[in-house]
Amino acid sequence: MIFTKLQRAEDRYREIEQMMTLPEVVLNNKRYSELIKEYKSLEPVIEKFREYKVAEKNMRDSDEMMRESSLDADLRELAEEEFKEYRALCEKLTDELRILLMPRDPNDSRNVIVEIRQGAGGEEAALFGADLYRMYSMYAASKRFKIEVVNLNDTELGGIKEITFNVIGDGAYSKFKFESGVHRVQRIPVTESNGRIQTSTVTVAVLPEAEEVEVEVNPADIKFESCKSSGAGGQHINKTESAVRLTHKPTGIVIECDQERSQLQNKEKALRLLYTKLYDMKLRAQEEAIASTRKSQVGSGDRSEKIRTYNFPQSRVTDHRINKTIYSLDSFLNGEIDCIVDDLITADAAERLKGEEA
Repeated sequence: MIFTKLQRAEDRYREIEQMMTLPEVVLNNKRYSELIKEYKSLEPVIEKFREYKVAEKNMRDSDEMMRESSLDADLRELAEEEFKEYRALCEKLTDELRILLMPRDPNDSRNVIVEIRQGAGGEEAALFGADLYRMYSMYAASKRFKIEVVNLNDTELGGIKEITFNVIGDGAYSKFKFESGVHRVQRIPVTESNGRIQTSTVTVAVLPEAEEVEVEVNPADIKFESCKSSGAGGQHINKTESAVRLTHKPTGIVIECDQERSQLQNKEKALRLLYTKLYDMKLRAQEEAIASTRKSQVGSGDRSEKIRTYNFPQSRVTDHRINKTIYSLDSFLNGEIDCIVDDLITADAAERLKGEEA
């Protein structure tokens, strides 16, 4: 069954390759974009399938060599070893292909809204919030994603009490979705004169950005107010009332946007964030209705869950969901977080595969 699906996928992959060379397709921007998107979504599956076919051919060749009566003992032993290696590789690639063929999270290709908030620990928590924002900014840049800040409430020492920003790029949600939760830091704060290690926390929420048409919003339910920007100060801050505060009366959601000089631009950003928060509420209601499925996943979305610890004295990062520890804190905080992100994606896919097989 799996290899029938894979062969169909490869046939479709080749068909798209041919179609993208046709002049009438190249000149049709919408059609060409649709094909490129489908082509890229198939690419990881096809690459893995072709890798499997090479391994499977090598396994068969080794098997045939083992069956030759004229083969001397040394060569037969070598052929047996190769056969075992290629058989193990085929089994491994088959498992990976099963995961790749699973239905993708429909939100994976979306942009995301990320919210970082100071938790326990006062100024030290705010300073670590700034570290996390820097880490995510560098990670986004490495993926060629764009970041737009919606709202920022900072401190005199350069910490961040709260920041909301948009990560724009194809597949942003797939890379950021497992960052939701409580991030714990253990280090000697710059504000600590006695050199004692302090434990502080920062909460992160990651929401797939929604389109206006995906949620119903009655304009009469939204209260708009103009206000001055919040934060530690700056050249533009507190001088004009270009910032916007939006209140959604039915849910009590309050959103502030202060990063644009134009009140209209801030209003547009605030509305986008409102749609996203309402869409997130809708998704959570659906997830709670199928709680058993949610339990089989790694744990994206639960913002009260302690997901990761950053220990500065030991240069250690530990992700508690997959029990993985690395000792390269500096590079991790410089945006090199794929070593854990990729393992989270793999672990989640493996858990979902178990759920489907059960």
